[in-house]
Amino acid sequence: MRLEARRPCTKPAPAPAREADATGAPALSVRDLRKTYANGVAALHGVSLDVPARDFFALLGPNGAGKSTLIGIIASLVTFRDGAVEVFGHDIVRAYARARQRIGLVPQEFNFNRFMPVAEIVASQGGYYGMPYAAARASTRRLLQRFGLWARRDAEAGDLSGGMKRRLMLARALVHGPKLLILDEPTAGVDLQTRRHLWDYLEEINAAGTTIILTTHYLEEAERLCRNIAIINHGGICVHAAMAEVLARLDTEELLLFAQEPLPAELSVPGYALRRIDARTLEAAIEKDRGVGPLLAALEERGVRILGVRNKSNRLETLFLQLVGEKFEDS
Repeated sequence: MRLEARRPCTKPAPAPAREADATGAPALSVRDLRKTYANGVAALHGVSLDVPARDFFALLGPNGAGKSTLIGIIASLVTFRDGAVEVFGHDIVRAYARARQRIGLVPQEFNFNRFMPVAEIVASQGGYYGMPYAAARASTRRLLQRFGLWARRDAEAGDLSGGMKRRLMLARALVHGPKLLILDEPTAGVDLQTRRHLWDYLEEINAAGTTIILTTHYLEEAERLCRNIAIINHGGICVHAAMAEVLARLDTEELLLFAQEPLPAELSVPGYALRRIDARTLEAAIEKDRGVGPLLAALEERGVRILGVRNKSNRLETLFLQLVGEKFEDS
């Protein structure tokens, strides 16, 4: 049955009362959060962080660092006893409904009923937040059209491609219009084109006011999208700063320079470590206080015209490995 013709069989539950958010409250505030599982594994050790409203925030860390536990607690999927968590000023325990209403979660694993129609998965999610069915239906249509899934609205979810399933997960998380969107590896396993389209959409809704917390192992994704960052390892926060501030800690950056004509067999510029990769590609190690401008000028004087420059490796990835190693190499 098509979504347009569907009618609720029961009266929808009323939405929880919308209490005004605390003026100036961060989207997320975590204070001295600790979690030890029944098997004795201590997953979090006094984690504290703030995510400003309207931010695009990266939460990074290696496997087993505590990211999933932290996200599970924020989304009220994992219990805890010590510490406090607030979403837009609403305590997730004392004001559970108000806090949860403001959160949309896209988990890493597909967790929908693979035999349900695509549109029903999204629309029924709205019911969990007390949305009237007509509103959930309208939101579902808008989101499925935006993500290129409207033509598959009556298909069973299990028949979708991996990229379509990722988009379905995002549509489901957004159906109730959350103010805080938490994305756990949202582009894992999707093709480059789908990833770029998702990036564009996330930037669009962030600019419109949605706060986004992103966890990802594609660190170029975090570097491009996020303004602030926290790195967690062994259950503790080792970095919590602006992305630009973190990247500024790099002492040296490795760049690839692409020349218009074949490079000379011998080429050197004082103060720069250069290596010829192939006939038209040059690798350069650039110290932070030197910059690439003087190098390009010096190469131009030597008759080498550079048409393009790009990072040899992702800057955040390089720094991530350095920071985790420095902070926890003996842990």
